[in-house]
Order: sequence, then structure tokens, then C-alpha cells
Amino acid sequence: MSYSRSNTAVGTRSHNQQSRSPSRSPRPWRRSACPTRSLEAATSTEFDEAIKASHHTGMDLVGIDVGTPVISVDGSAFFGARGHAAPRGEAAGKLWDGVLAVTSTDGFFELKRTRDRRPIID
Repeated sequence: MSYSRSNTAVGTRSHNQQSRSPSRSPRPWRRSACPTRSLEAATSTEFDEAIKASHHTGMDLVGIDVGTPVISVDGSAFFGARGHAAPRGEAAGKLWDGVLAVTSTDGFFELKRTRDRRPIID
């Protein structure tokens, strides 16, 4: 199995099947391109408190009615961003300026519409 297919198998087991233990499904983990330290971290609780604290810091900025990621800029925080394809160049700057304009407006809460396609990740 290639590293890419193996990494996909690890991701599927970890996220879709909620099986995060390399000992419960060792083959894809062994074949993955993950460094040994990352594989060990999969079952470690060493960073749990720091991760929970970091998560709460972000969520406290936006409230409980949103998900992640949370972005905070100059005292304005928001959930997002979500889109179909990432804009580039001037289009990216125009979008960012608009996001900052609406999120810095007191009393502004949400814009949303139904997704009609999957995101393009590149």
C-alpha cells in the first residue's frame, strides 16, 4: 500500500470510524508517512489539557453556536471561513476586507447560504 493510500486509511479510521488507536488498527499506521512521534501522540493524553484550553480560548471569543475554525482579528472573532475555491490575488484581498468589515460591525452575527458543491482544496 502506498503512503498516500495508507495515510487515507489512517484518516478514515481516525475520523470516520473514530478508531484513533494504532494498536487497534496497526497496519495503516505502520505504513503511513506519519513520524513515530505523531503515532505515539495519537494515544497520548499529554497534551489534552493544553488542547482543551486552547479550544476554549477560541470558542469563548465567538460563543457556543458555531464550530471551528475560529479566526480572531483586532478584537473581532468569527467562525469560518468556508468556501468552494480559495480566491487569489486581488479577489482574496477584496474578500478579506469584506469579512473584516462585517465582523467588526457591532450587532452583526451571520451570513449563510446552502453549499451547492464540495470545497476545492489546493
